[in-house]
Amino acid sequence: MSLPIHFAPLQGYTDDTYRRLHHELMGGVSTYYTPFVRMEAGSVRSKDMRDIRPEFNEGVPVVPQIIAKSMKEFEYLVGVVEEKGYTRIDFNMGCPFPMQAKHGRGSGLLAQVDIVAEMAKAMSEKKHLQFSVKMRLGWEDKDEWKPVLEILNETPLQQIALHPRIGTQQYKGTVNMEAFEEFYKACKHPLIYNGDLTTLEDIRRIESAYPNLAGIMIGRGLLARPSLAQEYASGKEQSWTERRKPLLEMHQRMMEHYQQTMNSESQLHNKLRTFWEYMEEELGRKPYKKLMKAGNLKNYLLAVREI
Repeated sequence: MSLPIHFAPLQGYTDDTYRRLHHELMGGVSTYYTPFVRMEAGSVRSKDMRDIRPEFNEGVPVVPQIIAKSMKEFEYLVGVVEEKGYTRIDFNMGCPFPMQAKHGRGSGLLAQVDIVAEMAKAMSEKKHLQFSVKMRLGWEDKDEWKPVLEILNETPLQQIALHPRIGTQQYKGTVNMEAFEEFYKACKHPLIYNGDLTTLEDIRRIESAYPNLAGIMIGRGLLARPSLAQEYASGKEQSWTERRKPLLEMHQRMMEHYQQTMNSESQLHNKLRTFWEYMEEELGRKPYKKLMKAGNLKNYLLAVREI
């Protein structure tokens, strides 16, 4: 029996349109997480508010994700998400990007144990809501997770997803499986593995090595091969011919959607190009380069037809 696959969010890529179409045309994902809802200039960004609107996520198993550096931000964002009718919230303590982490959000929060303890207490008190946490080993130190996990182990959480890198690595270097093993043994909650999974063999290796895992989380790997979760769920690797048809249909329907919302061909071109940015290996170097180098929408669409 296969483990549940969770689709990790990536800002600028996995918006509500992408999630809806992926769920309909690709499948295999048990839960989609929204790019994190955050504070900017004292309020929530309008694009974040739009992305979590229930009418834009109808029929999709979606969980809003929030990111915060303080109790004030945390309480405000929980309220915003709750007002939209959600009863499950994912809290991001894993984002490695310096613009967030250096301000104490994401993986930058992991060294702020007192603040984590306050937030965990608030989660415990909000019994009408379910919380989960996405985290890394730390921001600068691979052992920063230890006092944090002591707190989280006593907090009623649905799950913890761990990416076993430190924040300052971003996505460079290798995942620290020795540290993951230690976390795996110490964690009292259902644990989700996240990090560097791009093939069926990668998923099966982790599944086999850690039989008590509750699930697998994939972000970049699903952007690189959108059929990956479905292939894992079915137990069968698809041929390129099988993968190509839903891939092109997904792109076509994204284009039809964005044609109604984008203000110019240039804006549409730039948005559509993000669909392929992680797919060099899937498409092959020559078709990929042709897509990326297309200077306008017309040449871009000619390159798409040659895939």
